[in-house]
Amino acid sequence: MRLMAFFLALLPAAGQVTLNQVSDRITIDIDGKPFSALFVGASVKKPYLHPVRAASGTVVSRLFPMEAVEGESRDHPHHRGLWYTHGDVNGIDFWAEGADARRGTVVLKKIVDIKSGKKSGSLTANFDWTSKQGHVLLTETRRMTFHSHPTLRIVDVDLTLSAPAKAVLGDTKEGTFAIRLAEPLIEKNGGRLVNSEGLAGMKQVWGKRAPWVDYNGKIGEEALGVAIFDHPANPKHPTYWHARDYGLFAANPFGEHDFYNDKTRNGSLTVEPGAPLRFRYRVVVHPGDEKSAGIAELYRKFAAEK
Repeated sequence: MRLMAFFLALLPAAGQVTLNQVSDRITIDIDGKPFSALFVGASVKKPYLHPVRAASGTVVSRLFPMEAVEGESRDHPHHRGLWYTHGDVNGIDFWAEGADARRGTVVLKKIVDIKSGKKSGSLTANFDWTSKQGHVLLTETRRMTFHSHPTLRIVDVDLTLSAPAKAVLGDTKEGTFAIRLAEPLIEKNGGRLVNSEGLAGMKQVWGKRAPWVDYNGKIGEEALGVAIFDHPANPKHPTYWHARDYGLFAANPFGEHDFYNDKTRNGSLTVEPGAPLRFRYRVVVHPGDEKSAGIAELYRKFAAEK
């Protein structure tokens, strides 16, 4: 009996979410299986989750540029897993990477807390959005919550952007809350983009406003999808979507002159000192398509959260 109890103690508890800080990353395990890791080390240009897995263990995010996989596309090396940045903050580009003097870096300042739990686990961290000249344009407080579920992987991202001096989040399509999907899921390979309004395909979804978008397809014989939810309390809700047939999938509330092809529009937002902006998103990795996964109902429950 004691021997059996010993071995049972080694098994992961049902519904357990475990976070651990290891070197340059924070690992997230759900129900005893790896889910992802948040990379926050000094060498990264922005924090990002990599790889992102379904409950089955199948990876749904592109591995490049963190890992080289034969046959995988190698365009847009700044598309790293699941991330949040923007391409124009007072003229500084935090979306792209490289040596250009106008590129910025989102720098970890402090891990505030890391919590594991039976139903969920979370981390809270502070970041500085910093130019190459060392100027801090934005300070970010981010809380990420990871939920246990038998068939879904659910991530909540709650972030607050504050400005030490006036900061303008500029009108550009290059942003903002994004994931780069695994090659088999993308529209070019038979995947499907669909939004909350029932519009399907990149030509119908890109640049349109919607509370949620789902991108689904097959990896091998496994039907999988990823949904992103925009909370009703977010600035400029419902957001626009920078969602591409090659696998970029991003909520972007700012890029109006690109989305409308109208340079007279101005989709920018200004962050004034003492008046922070808060954004909340939910990511759901699910089996099946948006209908079989009940994405509309899942969004309704998320939208009701205060």
